[in-house]
Amino acid sequence: MTISYNWLCDYLPVKPTPEELSVILTAVGLEVESLERFESVKGSLEGLIVGEVLSVEKHPDADKLRLTKVNIGNGEPLSIVCGAPNVAVGQKVIVAPIGSTIYPASGEPMTMKKAKIRGAESFGMICAEDEIGLGTGHDGILVLDAALQPGLTARELFNPAQDWVFEIGLTPNHMDAMSHIGVARDICAFLNNQENTQIYHVRRPGISAASKAANALQIGVEVKNTEACPRYCGQSITGVKVGPSPSWIQHRLQAIGVRPINNIVDITNYVLHETGQPLHAFDAAEIKGGKVVIQNLPTGTPFLSLDGKERKLDEGDLMICDGENNPLCIAGVFGGISSGVKDTTSSIFLESAHFSATGIRKTSVRHGLRTDAAVRFEKGVDIGLAPFALERAVALIGELAHGAPASEVADVYPVPAEQASVDVTYQYINKLSGHQYAPEKVKNILCSLGFTIQSETATQLRVSVPLHKPDITIPADIVEEVMRIDGLDNIPIPEFINMVPSRQSQPDKERVKEKMAEYLAGNGFSEIFTNSITNSQYYKHLDQDSLVKMINSLSADLDTMRPSMLETGLERIAYNLNRRNDDLLFFEFGKTYRKEAVGDYPETEHLSLYLTGQKLPETWMHKAQPVDFYYLKGYVQNMLQVLGLQNPQMEVGPDVHGLSKPFTITVNGKVVAVFGSVTPQKLKEFDIKQEVLYADFYWSSILEQLQTKDTFFEEITKFPVVRRDLALILDKQVSFATVETAARSVKTTLLQHINLFDVFESEKLGAGKKSYAVSFTFQDKQKTLTDQETDALMNKLIKAFETQLQAEIRK
Repeated sequence: MTISYNWLCDYLPVKPTPEELSVILTAVGLEVESLERFESVKGSLEGLIVGEVLSVEKHPDADKLRLTKVNIGNGEPLSIVCGAPNVAVGQKVIVAPIGSTIYPASGEPMTMKKAKIRGAESFGMICAEDEIGLGTGHDGILVLDAALQPGLTARELFNPAQDWVFEIGLTPNHMDAMSHIGVARDICAFLNNQENTQIYHVRRPGISAASKAANALQIGVEVKNTEACPRYCGQSITGVKVGPSPSWIQHRLQAIGVRPINNIVDITNYVLHETGQPLHAFDAAEIKGGKVVIQNLPTGTPFLSLDGKERKLDEGDLMICDGENNPLCIAGVFGGISSGVKDTTSSIFLESAHFSATGIRKTSVRHGLRTDAAVRFEKGVDIGLAPFALERAVALIGELAHGAPASEVADVYPVPAEQASVDVTYQYINKLSGHQYAPEKVKNILCSLGFTIQSETATQLRVSVPLHKPDITIPADIVEEVMRIDGLDNIPIPEFINMVPSRQSQPDKERVKEKMAEYLAGNGFSEIFTNSITNSQYYKHLDQDSLVKMINSLSADLDTMRPSMLETGLERIAYNLNRRNDDLLFFEFGKTYRKEAVGDYPETEHLSLYLTGQKLPETWMHKAQPVDFYYLKGYVQNMLQVLGLQNPQMEVGPDVHGLSKPFTITVNGKVVAVFGSVTPQKLKEFDIKQEVLYADFYWSSILEQLQTKDTFFEEITKFPVVRRDLALILDKQVSFATVETAARSVKTTLLQHINLFDVFESEKLGAGKKSYAVSFTFQDKQKTLTDQETDALMNKLIKAFETQLQAEIRK
């Protein structure tokens, strides 16, 4: 949120410096994220001077240049070469002398230096209006009033507005600070607390009584949906003259980033940012039937909004209609193109209302309209503020647009809001805050913020919550208000901190996750976060009843909770490839979703890897090496080893949707991972033309398999390993994974590693045969293995190979 320093100071009884205000605002929980200078004219015309042209002569070497002498009221006249066709003797002009800087309306700033132009020396510049940011005209130099005296500064003459602008990081529970008066209220409370007084109060703007119009213009108000619109105020104003706003109001709006439009619209925006109450002005001539009706219209009703787009309404959209049921405005969100204020408007109907936050939020999101008014209604607006804001705007319209009230204020408020009451004890305040607050300090802070004390005892308070603080509902909210106004920096750091030790469940899921993320990041992977809401078109092959569909989808492309991690990752792969980022190693922790029954939506955690491109770039030492299946397999096996999973079983499975002949890894009979190459058909869906490898770890299943104690490190054993090799003659269709499975079927804890180090194929071995050279590593962590023990283990392995694989052992 943006706050103007000059504007804010109008409501403060004192005027701190911008730097002091930054400290105060941050102390009370309105964190100042930036403090920037605002200038209505860039550079504020600093260094520019009014001069008088004393003489004008033709340049001897240039037809379009003139040699001038200019008196700037300080010493000798300046010699200036000027190219403007309208320069003449006796003119009062703006001069930029040497050393001054001009800021053109377009282009870069320019600092004046002594120059020689076609042989003639020039000691400055006579300026056109666009050259100093005062306009866009460039037909000639800017000619001023002849009565002006040379030497007067341009800054004194034009008085450009200067301001400081605070960018405040407003938290959602501080809707009461979404206005200049709201921010001023917190500052006054802070000052009262600092001096333990109640002398600082917000200086609310004075409102002069407006003269009534000669002719009445009665426009009735009917609220058909009082739940969505609990209060509606309106008043007719005639004799309005629409035109530009005065410069002071334009500059204030520009300072906070609001574009001035005309005096009526600018006044509604001004009062919005002053008080926090949104307003809307209707062209009274467009209100048929002599009244406005606040109601809901049928779904599909067309409405032409202020931006020229036709929108189809939903039955949940609250509309402002005229007496003939013509929609004029989407209540609290956006106006209509026909009912808005135009240059020819002479009578208006001014609205100041309170709309339901929930309804405005739904309508705003449904139509993609995030207006200032909608944002404020969504967060909650003070329902008691509507009449004051209306009265303030009517007074400004009378002052700046010559309008006069032509009716009494219509105030439809069937069920007046009641102020909430909250009970809080001083002991609770001190316990929750960790600070001992004196009762008088607590009451002083709360009263400064607008709370009233309903009753009190020596130990507790009952306070009435002001309507501008609808978020205050429980005692903890009261404690927060006291702490932030007193200053969070005033909370002392205790000498001792009492802690109740808790038993950490094992395995520590977050620690395991962090361990794996560090491993992958250390090996060159980048973590990605993809949207769990995706396009249902990716999953046409699945049972549509198993998909978790979005009821209120943000768009047609985001309508389903993902049942698979693959597709959202491929979207990111395609995004990077389209930007020539071809070598990618990604990992992501995420969830998939499915529907078992109505109300039953299981969520499954995953860790997914995505690999594509080159694993090694091309250098003078070696050629580029693309990622391949074995590269992915190595990472998968290493990750399982890092996780401490014992004896994983690997086997090739059939093709599944998106993966070609993926490998499946099981531990203790449970599938923990699937990996393989993405099929060309799936890659074509995302217009990916290079191979992509994918691994999906079923993270929930992995966590179930982990031991209940940390296994991230253990002491290195002092006993040596023993290696034995075997040459196995097998049928060609037997994979190494099958050999490994047979070896693991031998029940022993001494077999540490199995490694395939050679494959040999020859007709000499027999038809359809091949030879695997496999090494086996054994180790006993308690003692040194003897040859007899190792031989016994090898005999068991040989027997398993011969029995299960019909293997022949090469001697």
